[in-house]
Amino acid sequence: MLDKLEQIEQTFDELTARLADPDVLGNPAVYRDTSRALAELNPVVELFHRYKRTREELDQTAELLRELDRDDDLFEVATEEQRLLEATLETLEERVKQELAPKDPNEKRNAVLEIRAGTGGDEATLFAAELFRMYSRFADANGWRVDILDLSESGIRGIKDVSAIVEGQGAFSTLRYEAGVHRVQRVPETEASGRIHTSAVTVAVLPEAEDIEIAIDPSDLRVDTYCASGPGGQGVNTTYSAVRLTHQPTGLVVTCQDERSQIKNKAKAMRVLKSRLLEIEQARAESEMSEERRRMVGSGDRSEKIRTYNFPQNRVTDHRVGLSVHKLPSILEGDLEPLIVPLHQHFEAERLQQSGGSAS
Repeated sequence: MLDKLEQIEQTFDELTARLADPDVLGNPAVYRDTSRALAELNPVVELFHRYKRTREELDQTAELLRELDRDDDLFEVATEEQRLLEATLETLEERVKQELAPKDPNEKRNAVLEIRAGTGGDEATLFAAELFRMYSRFADANGWRVDILDLSESGIRGIKDVSAIVEGQGAFSTLRYEAGVHRVQRVPETEASGRIHTSAVTVAVLPEAEDIEIAIDPSDLRVDTYCASGPGGQGVNTTYSAVRLTHQPTGLVVTCQDERSQIKNKAKAMRVLKSRLLEIEQARAESEMSEERRRMVGSGDRSEKIRTYNFPQNRVTDHRVGLSVHKLPSILEGDLEPLIVPLHQHFEAERLQQSGGSAS
């Protein structure tokens, strides 16, 4: 690991020197690319400098301890300083490993969020609406924007399915582990006997594709327009503003009816279609094209679950990490940090273990 860090430090120094080159200063594109490369390397170089300084201080402290007698007044002070420096060095080493681990190219992208009611009838649609509200509030707290693409509501304030783009720095990397089947256990408002019902909702989280990555041949695309349904006033139901895109080679279908403008609806639908095609391409490269999406959302059956929301016990349990949090109301209000942080720590540890690495 140290050899790799020294190479990165050398590259950083070379890039820093390039920024002072008149040829680079006179070329905005080269200057921008060089500055961007420096910004990407800067965090790991700073950590490496702190790591080297801490290691030097630890070596000096160890040398001092060898020269001191145990009954010397400074011996206890130096021993405590050695313990603190060793702990700091260990923390820095872990942070360096995280910086060196392979980065997911999707981590800074917007997220395409899809929520669908699964088994459980009306109760599932009500919970789907609560989940969408939960993620919307979480997005607001993070300064992200939620742009609804398509929404199908039930007649009881529920949601049959909804798709939206969550726009904001790191939206996909933050929400990616929310994908899967979310199970709810509670007594429905319409249940007179007080019996607890179990329902399920599926959540999919995809990285939004960039235009430069996915090119769609217009001849492969069928575009249908129709009158939008649902809330929005008289104009919504009398103009052909809703758009349905069918990508004929793959059979993918995307609809959007959120905007009054047919052009805007088509543009939004294209964003989702490209994201789904990007997912297929990435999955094909890993020989897991269809299996990955099935793993993400399952079938919507109650038995396939990543998380359970138990209302009688005021408990939310994430089954992947065996974590239970007894603050269900605040979680449904968008306070997802108690769940998201441990999940990221768990999967980050797995990623680091797979990538290996040692500071020796």
